[in-house]
Amino acid sequence: MSSNINVVFIGDIVGINAMNYLIDNLNTIKNKYKANFIVVNGENIDNGKGVTEEQALSLFEAGVNSITTGNHIWDNWKSRPLLAKNDKVLRPLNYPPGNPGKGFRIFELPNFNKIAVVQIQGRTFMQTIDCPFRAIDNAIKQIADKTNNIIVDFHADATAEKIAMGWYLDGKVSAVIGTHTHIQTADASILPNGTAYITDVGMTGPYNSVVGMKKDIAIKRFLLQTAHKYELAEDDYKISGVFIEIDSETGQSMKIESFVFPKFVNSIYDEL
Repeated sequence: MSSNINVVFIGDIVGINAMNYLIDNLNTIKNKYKANFIVVNGENIDNGKGVTEEQALSLFEAGVNSITTGNHIWDNWKSRPLLAKNDKVLRPLNYPPGNPGKGFRIFELPNFNKIAVVQIQGRTFMQTIDCPFRAIDNAIKQIADKTNNIIVDFHADATAEKIAMGWYLDGKVSAVIGTHTHIQTADASILPNGTAYITDVGMTGPYNSVVGMKKDIAIKRFLLQTAHKYELAEDDYKISGVFIEIDSETGQSMKIESFVFPKFVNSIYDEL
C-alpha cells in the first residue's frame, strides 16, 4: 500500500536557542502540513559550528527524522563521534574517504514506503572536494532499486551551481533543496520532470542579525576587513522551511511551498 509522503525540510538552524525555538514550534508546523517526514539542516547549531550528540538527540525526540549538515560540521570535533555512530545525521557525500559519517540513508516509513535523504556539497567558492554531480549519480544508482523517493540537500554557495544541480537532477530525484546561504529564495517550484526545487531554503535562527551573526560584528568585518570573533545574535527567531508533497509511487513531487514561521511583521522584509 502506498500513499503520498508529506515532507517538511527546515533550513539551517543557527544556535541552540534557535534549535529550542524550533522544538517548541515543531508540532504546529508538523500538524499544519500533515508531515510524516521531517528533515532539518543542523550544521550551525552548536554556537554556529556543527552539532553535538545531545543536540541531535533533542531534535530526534521532538520528531525530526533526519539531520543534514554541511562544511561547518568539520569545524567542531564534537560532531565527529556523532557522525560515526548515528547515520540519521548526514554529512556531504562528496568529501574524501576516511572522514566519518555517511552521505545518504534510506528511511522506512509506514504503508511500506521508503524515502532516501542524500547530502552533497558544492565546490564553487568552497572546498575543492569530489564532484557533487558524479557523487549524486553514484548515490542514485545505489538507491534507485530500493525507492524512487529521494530528497537531496545541496549545501552550496553559488546560486548558479545550485540551479545547475536542480536541472541536472530533474526527474531523477524528488527534491533538490539548497542550503548554506541562510537567505530563503523566492523560486520554489516543480521542475518539468517532477523534481521540487528551491535555491535556498533559508535560516532558522535570529533574524535581527546578519545571517545569524550579531550585526555590529558583521559590519566591522566589512568595514575593517579584519577578523572579529563570530558571535550569534539573540533576537527575532524565525523558522524557514519548505513543505513538499511526493507521489510515493513515482517519486515525483506534486507540490512545494516555502514558509517562514512566524511570518515577517513590521520589518524590512514585509515593506514591499
